[in-house]
Amino acid sequence: MLGQRIVTAIVLLAILAGALAAPNPWWFVALLALGAACANWEWLRLTLPRPPSKAVAVGVPVVLFGLMLGLTHLWLGGATAGAQVAVWLLQGLVPVVALVWLVGAWTAVYRGRSDAPPASLGWSVFSVLAVFAAWSVLALWFMTRGGLYVISLLALVWIADIAAYFAGRAFGKRKLAPKVSPGKTIAGAVAGVGGAVLWIVISGQYQGTYAADLFARGSWLLALPAGVILGVVSIVGDLFESLLKRRAGVKDSSALLPGHGGVYDRIDAILPVAPIALLLTGVLF
Repeated sequence: MLGQRIVTAIVLLAILAGALAAPNPWWFVALLALGAACANWEWLRLTLPRPPSKAVAVGVPVVLFGLMLGLTHLWLGGATAGAQVAVWLLQGLVPVVALVWLVGAWTAVYRGRSDAPPASLGWSVFSVLAVFAAWSVLALWFMTRGGLYVISLLALVWIADIAAYFAGRAFGKRKLAPKVSPGKTIAGAVAGVGGAVLWIVISGQYQGTYAADLFARGSWLLALPAGVILGVVSIVGDLFESLLKRRAGVKDSSALLPGHGGVYDRIDAILPVAPIALLLTGVLF
């Protein structure tokens, strides 16, 4: 299993590096779109009625993937219609999705009803909006601000997750949400948030990063609270997927990534972090 995880991680990192290094931004944005579509397929398999309709579970992500590629073509081509869609996404869809994450998903995690029926029309519809909003934010940031900006934000999620894992194993005693994810501890959560804040402080010293943008817009008064918020939000995203999986009675969202589970398992925290990270920069106000 460990060998599988290592090989898969190396392959994924190679693909990611290749897409980032490509002279045409289309490759990285398309890679993001593929990941978003896969995550949507996995999410729908968790929340659609049992057994999930293949036509819906596969058809919706395929259509979504085509839509994302079409928007990428418009944006890279500088079409006026593409700019109008971007404004609608950032000012209309993203705040709504962020609100659902902050209120709806957090409430579901807090209640911890892991024994509830897995089928949910509401969460199925939201799966499409959530992955589409996260993809839009990351894609537009990559095309306008560059790869360092996007990777620096993704790194915040990765560092928070790593810090939570090791601190939880070393010091974790009290469970954070035992009904949802028995492995998560309060100590791990605190370390995860601390890791996110530390990364904001460190990466904020380098131009072109997400944290540097926060410092430029509001100094420490914005950057440090933003690190706390994003650290907490990443935990909510992780716990929310755990809740969906427990309701569906599965360990992983899929087996697309040998040794790692599914794509959704790897980006569950990124989905809520991306839209909320955008709101924290204040560009919508």
